[in-house]
Amino acid sequence: MKNAISERTVLFTVMTTSFMTTFMGSSVNLALPTIGHEFSSSAVLTSWVINAYLLASAIFLLPLGRLSDIYGRRRVYLLGTILYSLFTLASTLAFSMPMLIAFRLLQGLSSAMIFSNGMAILTSVYPPQRRGQALGYSVAVTYLGLSVGPVLGGLMNHYLGWRSIFYLTTLLGLGAAMNIQFHLRS
Repeated sequence: MKNAISERTVLFTVMTTSFMTTFMGSSVNLALPTIGHEFSSSAVLTSWVINAYLLASAIFLLPLGRLSDIYGRRRVYLLGTILYSLFTLASTLAFSMPMLIAFRLLQGLSSAMIFSNGMAILTSVYPPQRRGQALGYSVAVTYLGLSVGPVLGGLMNHYLGWRSIFYLTTLLGLGAAMNIQFHLRS
């Protein structure tokens, strides 16, 4: 019974981080015009809010995966989730476009710590006969985040402002970090 609870906790945690990273990515796209207007930024500079995140995620994915192999997946996954949450919160405090872009770059770096470990952690926790189901749930939530992001993020941006998207993601990240810290074994 304890093993099943542990497996479900790991699955829930990985699903949460999979959702929050994809939700953030797809919802921020709709908030770009509002962000650009608030900071009186050109379209080219505003596009770096997305580009910085994507480039950092892509560049650091493999090196951070290797770092996880050396220092431990749980450790890097936890650090990535904490940093992702902190840089997401810091993005709400940005008072200029370059500052927001810098926080998004750091957010992308920390998302690479999450991306490089989530599936590996699931694979190590679930036995082969149930692994496909767990991976399927995680992938489903990833696509749920991508699908819900434009709708929910658009509504949040319209009624609550673009920073609300970042606040929600921060809360999800902090919840996931607490789960990793207290419920995931090394």
